[in-house]
Amino acid sequence: MAKAVKKRSVKTTKKNFVSPFSIYWNRTNYILFFAGILFVIIGFYLMSVGNWDSTTSLVLSPIILFIGYVIIFPLSILFRKKETDTAAETSPEQ
Repeated sequence: MAKAVKKRSVKTTKKNFVSPFSIYWNRTNYILFFAGILFVIIGFYLMSVGNWDSTTSLVLSPIILFIGYVIIFPLSILFRKKETDTAAETSPEQ
């Protein structure tokens, strides 16, 4: 006679993966980041349009790329809203 085999039931739990950026980045950071991407795309487009010695390719597009890479991208990473201390505002001063 064969022995009855007990099957073990495996319980799986649903894991909620939370983005690590949700702690640090908010909507403003994402808007600034995509604005930086837009500046870089426009800068490279302006660099490719026209002759190689045109004013747009030599002056305007490097300025736009500089703004995108050096100002907007770091600003989008480092920007954080100032949080007001609500407890200090609600307590009466004596």
